[in-house]
Amino acid sequence: QVQLVESGGGLVQPGGSLRLSCVSSRNIISFYVMGWYRQVPGKQRELVATITTGSSSTNYADSVKGRFSISRDNEKNTVYLQMNSLKPEDTAVYYCKATIGLENYWGQGTQVTVSS
Repeated sequence: QVQLVESGGGLVQPGGSLRLSCVSSRNIISFYVMGWYRQVPGKQRELVATITTGSSSTNYADSVKGRFSISRDNEKNTVYLQMNSLKPEDTAVYYCKATIGLENYWGQGTQVTVSS
């Protein structure tokens, strides 16, 4: 069983920054891809950013390109999401996801609120 624990969420003003962390109980090198998703009440969970653990190839939602950056630290079994120039529409619960083979694992989520 894999456990993913997110942290780093909180309340921030528009234009501010936050860095989310996702710590895995399993060596992240064993995963094919890890990513961040977000969800607001009444809407489907949507992809924010992904990173492959082999080549570190990244992918971003159009809405966050140029503002968010995903990275990983294999030694710490951690994936990060650096969020800059935050907007009120970025408000959501952010979830970490890890994929190995046909199995997907999710964290419990961390709330990000962007408001003045």
